[in-house]
Amino acid sequence: MTDMRYDGRVAIITGAGGGLGRSHAMLLASRGAKVVVNDLGGAVDGTGASGGAAQQVVDEIKAAGGEAVADTHNVASPESARAIFKTAIDAFGKVDILINNAGILRDKSFKNMSPELFDPVLDVHLKGTVWVTQAAWEHMRENKYGRIVNTSSAAGIFGNFGQTNYGAAKMGIVGFTHVLKQEGAKYNIKANVIAPGAKTRMTQDLLGPMASQFDMGPEEVSPVVAYLCHEDCRVNGEIYSAAAGRVGRIFIGANLGMFKPKHTIEDIRDHWQQIRDTEQFSIPGSAMEEMSLLMKAKAKADKVGA
Repeated sequence: MTDMRYDGRVAIITGAGGGLGRSHAMLLASRGAKVVVNDLGGAVDGTGASGGAAQQVVDEIKAAGGEAVADTHNVASPESARAIFKTAIDAFGKVDILINNAGILRDKSFKNMSPELFDPVLDVHLKGTVWVTQAAWEHMRENKYGRIVNTSSAAGIFGNFGQTNYGAAKMGIVGFTHVLKQEGAKYNIKANVIAPGAKTRMTQDLLGPMASQFDMGPEEVSPVVAYLCHEDCRVNGEIYSAAAGRVGRIFIGANLGMFKPKHTIEDIRDHWQQIRDTEQFSIPGSAMEEMSLLMKAKAKADKVGA
């Protein structure tokens, strides 16, 4: 089998001045991609800014024989997101790949959560993903090609104490990606989600014993991200978990549940096990596919009642 390469492809990677983003950038560049290394260069909580982090990664890529440019715009506004896209167009003339990876942390229990802690996290993670994607969207539609990987987290999909702001943003990214799947399909734009687990500047205090038991380096996540960015990848709107050598799919399923028109509270009580059953489920590809379970549930109920 031949190596998977990205010759002629241009990638924007946000938050690529360190950690996961840097790893993604180094890998894609090593396989021929031209990379826009975006990083504001701030602290973990999003404060401050410096161009040094992005430029250092660019220097590493160039030293290894690759092509890259640095960009230090903030992802959190439509105007700065468009500036990131312009950096790519000015340097390389197009954008084929977008990896939305930029993020910050402002953890606090929900009891002590404030707008000053909540809003900036949504601005960077969720809105940043939205605005940078929108900046490149029409260009990808016109070119009838695009590969987008959005970064979620187990904290958003499954929950984690003290991260209501982060969790809300990360699950919002999943919903956003599912809609991109629908709207981009006919333009050969594929959007998928990565839920990574890696020891980085942001997570080193959160991983606990896992960090010492396994190799939690970002390099254990980047190959699946790179695969999702490749022209040969056919999946769309899916979620993948990657950490320490394990790669697996995360999915949202729905069961048939109960079908009983004009049901009562007591009917809910009496059929609760059936409503919660996880043995038989499907994975809807759209809201309409989930609604189609209504017809299947009715057919099953009619068969049982016959």
